[in-house]
Amino acid sequence: MNSSAIPIRKGKQLDGMRAAGATAAAILKATAEHVRPGITTREVDEYSARLMADAGVRSAFLGYRGFPGHICISMNEEVVHGIGRDRVIQPGDIVKIDVGIVRDGWIGDNALTVPVGPMTDEIHRLLWTTEESLAVALQYATDGTMLGDLCHAIEQCITGNGFSVVREFVGHGVGRRLHEEPQVPNYGRKGTRPRLREGMILAIEPMVNAGVAAVKVLDDNWTVITRDSKPSAHFEHTVLVGKGAAEVLTARARTIPVPPARM
Repeated sequence: MNSSAIPIRKGKQLDGMRAAGATAAAILKATAEHVRPGITTREVDEYSARLMADAGVRSAFLGYRGFPGHICISMNEEVVHGIGRDRVIQPGDIVKIDVGIVRDGWIGDNALTVPVGPMTDEIHRLLWTTEESLAVALQYATDGTMLGDLCHAIEQCITGNGFSVVREFVGHGVGRRLHEEPQVPNYGRKGTRPRLREGMILAIEPMVNAGVAAVKVLDDNWTVITRDSKPSAHFEHTVLVGKGAAEVLTARARTIPVPPARM
């Protein structure tokens, strides 16, 4: 792809994206803190919808291509695009919360994975690796870097820790529309275009499986699950490509501590 096809944001456009990103991050944090055993995924979706209403924003997902939820909420073997239902959250579950909002016409998009109660060693490593691969990607979101270098770095972090990269679903540009150019895969070859430029805004979102990379879509035509039914993790930030360093528009503290060393 030619870099000229990718929007470059400046001035008041960046002000709008910064405000949308900060709002999305605040709603994601509060929604994630609401996750606990005994409530349903629908209740979490409804809670997040109330937060959006209180903030004077709307969901970027509700109605998008017919999607029925305010957020995407995916559990355990569900990778992404899960819908809030009557499924009750239990201790030991991992819950992926993906929040996208529209504020004054600009979109903020972010996600994280919430462990419910103590994590097994494998789940701890899976979640930490996924969040770490996102942190690695941020180091490459700078002016002049090839997008392929960023994507390759994500993949190396994931596979180097013994996990697999979902290939059918990828990150994307974001701004006035939820999905803009370019696509941002979590795999790639070094040196491949486009070249990133200051002012580009990317939704970088590693989707990482504990088992095989293969996934399938359920009969609801939305929920993506792992083909081997093993767990999957998902983290996402909206990121502004910077001159010297990336600016994370959905900034938050990291949530998963470093796992203990394996013997």
